[in-house]
Amino acid sequence: MLARVDSLTARARRAAGCALVAFGLLTAPAAGADDCLTERIDERARISQVLDGDTLALQDGRRLRLIGINTPELGRDGNPHEPGALAARDALRRLVFLNRNQLGLRLGREREDRYGRLLAHAFLADGRNLTAVMLKQGQGFALTVPPNTWQAECYHATAARARSADRGLWRRPDFRPQPAAALPISTEGFRFIRAGQVTHVSEGQYNKWINLQGNVALRIAKTDLDGFRGLDWKALPGRSIEASGWIYQRRGQLRLQIRHPLMLTVLPPPDRSGDKPD
Repeated sequence: MLARVDSLTARARRAAGCALVAFGLLTAPAAGADDCLTERIDERARISQVLDGDTLALQDGRRLRLIGINTPELGRDGNPHEPGALAARDALRRLVFLNRNQLGLRLGREREDRYGRLLAHAFLADGRNLTAVMLKQGQGFALTVPPNTWQAECYHATAARARSADRGLWRRPDFRPQPAAALPISTEGFRFIRAGQVTHVSEGQYNKWINLQGNVALRIAKTDLDGFRGLDWKALPGRSIEASGWIYQRRGQLRLQIRHPLMLTVLPPPDRSGDKPD
């Protein structure tokens, strides 16, 4: 597989030639469902180091956080690696190496995160979207944080297909949605959770709350509510859902902030058509 990728990359690089540098355009392969292609490149960057599965160090000293994906965390300060963290880092390292440590960047609408990292979508020389490739391999979760929503639907669809095919980390039980009711109060960090039932929906001064079984609540800031116009709030109680995001503990309750509707899935009710009457 590595030889095939290397061959494809080499052919694309030869075909693009000087046009890549002169015009800042990528020569893309035929579009597929998982490609999440771009019509523009804002800048080109050389990579000095792959830090983890979604973060890279650029040669000019900046750090790049890939938009659209979150991968398991590498252990720091003596803490263990999260399951799949090394695999995600090594997969990204391999892709970057085969591309001669050079990437085309499409900058996010929001250019930096709170840690000062550059936010961008990255592209290989043959036009492939690096986030999409990682998601297709099953190396991480699709992540959407407004206002950087370009290709968000494509990223989530790609991740869903990888999940359905049990690719990469989706084969691991600890990578699948965790039952919200089983989470200990000490839980923190990025989680993909499943709730057997929404207990109720409430509203505060600054947030809307979706309360779940197991003392877990999803928080949606009112500043983000415009993106949730299609959600039927009244129909939520009693429904099962899946959600992903960073979880934290506050006032004896686990909370998970949802910034975009793609990070929340209301599951269809169980099919009872085959149930037999008593």
